[in-house]
Amino acid sequence: MTALLQRICVWPLPALFSWGAAWLLFWVSAPLLGALPALALAALAGLGLSLLQARRWRRLIVAAGFPLSLLASGLGATLPAWAWLAPLALLVLAYPQRSWRDAPLFPTPAHALAPLAELAPLPAGARVLDAGCGLGHGLRELRRAYPEARIEGVEWSPLLARLAAWRCPWARVWRGDMWAVDWSAYQLVYLFQRPESMPQALVKAKAELGAGAWLVSLDFEIAELVPLARLPVGSRHSLWVYRWA
Repeated sequence: MTALLQRICVWPLPALFSWGAAWLLFWVSAPLLGALPALALAALAGLGLSLLQARRWRRLIVAAGFPLSLLASGLGATLPAWAWLAPLALLVLAYPQRSWRDAPLFPTPAHALAPLAELAPLPAGARVLDAGCGLGHGLRELRRAYPEARIEGVEWSPLLARLAAWRCPWARVWRGDMWAVDWSAYQLVYLFQRPESMPQALVKAKAELGAGAWLVSLDFEIAELVPLARLPVGSRHSLWVYRWA
């Protein structure tokens, strides 16, 4: 089964499956809802499937596949010109320009934060921030590690922030700039960003994290700091744990 899944996930098969699913949804829903609602629904489905891709260019290919193929098929000629703004609006909502400066959407793997509770203990009611929470995978793993903590997440994309809030109703999630949030209010800040973000994270942590607070980064270390621990997560990831003096 594992070998079969690996074959299915080989690019570009995920894109082909996603495009096919969007087309199937369009054909099924068009007679029931009408062409325009079906277009928006299929485009939204393609956008949702694109979020499963790790690389930004692959996400864009998956998200744009259905609208472009509909246009090329000639069926799009029956739609008003403004209807093509719907898929574009969905893309802008999911990936606003500023979000491209930070990490692409990399979901936190399941059980990736399981060792944290023992290594970085927190009192009940401690505030924990997922800076750049995406769809909420990190929020779920943080709650699994700290069921009595107050889990919060900030995400620049308005669409992703809404989806994360819907998926994690027990967390406080809002749309905002993770670099503008005051980290001093939190006992633990979790990051799953990119190597280029780590120097900025270091500057912000030095300025705002209080004594005894934790800074946790999945995959990417802060070279200027000595970690309390580096924990392997599966075969591909590492968890870097820092304690602020």
